Amino acid sequence: MLKLENISVIFNKGTSLEKVALEDFSATIQDGDFITMLGSNGAGKSTLFNVITGALKPAKGKIFLDSEDITRQKEHVRARYIGRLFQNPEHGTAPHLTVEENLALAYSSGKYGKFSLAVHKQDRAYFQEKLKTLDMGLEDRLKTPIGLLSGGQRQAVALMMAVLNPPKILLLDEHTAALDPKSAQKILEITNELIQKEHMTALMITHNIQDALDNGNRLFILNEGKLIQDMDFAQKSQLKPADILNYYAV
Repeated sequence: MLKLENISVIFNKGTSLEKVALEDFSATIQDGDFITMLGSNGAGKSTLFNVITGALKPAKGKIFLDSEDITRQKEHVRARYIGRLFQNPEHGTAPHLTVEENLALAYSSGKYGKFSLAVHKQDRAYFQEKLKTLDMGLEDRLKTPIGLLSGGQRQAVALMMAVLNPPKILLLDEHTAALDPKSAQKILEITNELIQKEHMTALMITHNIQDALDNGNRLFILNEGKLIQDMDFAQKSQLKPADILNYYAV
């Protein structure tokens, strides 16, 4: 369980550029929750992810994971149990390394706490097995530099890298936004399958209202750094995209 208590983040405090990115943000995320997140630009969504990963330290508030206070825990320590996928497929992969080398980096970091490009025979078989589940033929392209793959293929590998060692928390930061509609739909399908199969806890930022309604069991809506709506599955199942637009005017 991930618990956020009264989290506040203020940029450029005390200056004319002061910006409250998160204000007294509180939420409890249960194990197995798949939460989709909506909000206009600047609502605080990515800031929230940065606080969860440790990339940003809150000015106020506490973060607990399974009752342990991780508020001041270093980012590299949290990286062992928090996976994050970014909007741009290039951000989560090394383009000049092969598919299997990228997977090896992610696998060794999560499993042993250090990076290694070495690909052992048993690891290669494991990577092929995992990639085969994507149904994209990537299990036959282990030796291909990842920069030569399409955006959708590359994002699929980045997603697999994030879950090779199943994280306690998976953060999806607009991970389909840079893809064409067909690839985006494929990545969403894979995302749902992996989350369900590994029983992962996940949060997904999106600007696609329909995707937010169609995926996950909870919906967060943020506005000006505040959580203004926390809807369960039954509540969000009753909504249409037009209903959501009303919250953007709050």
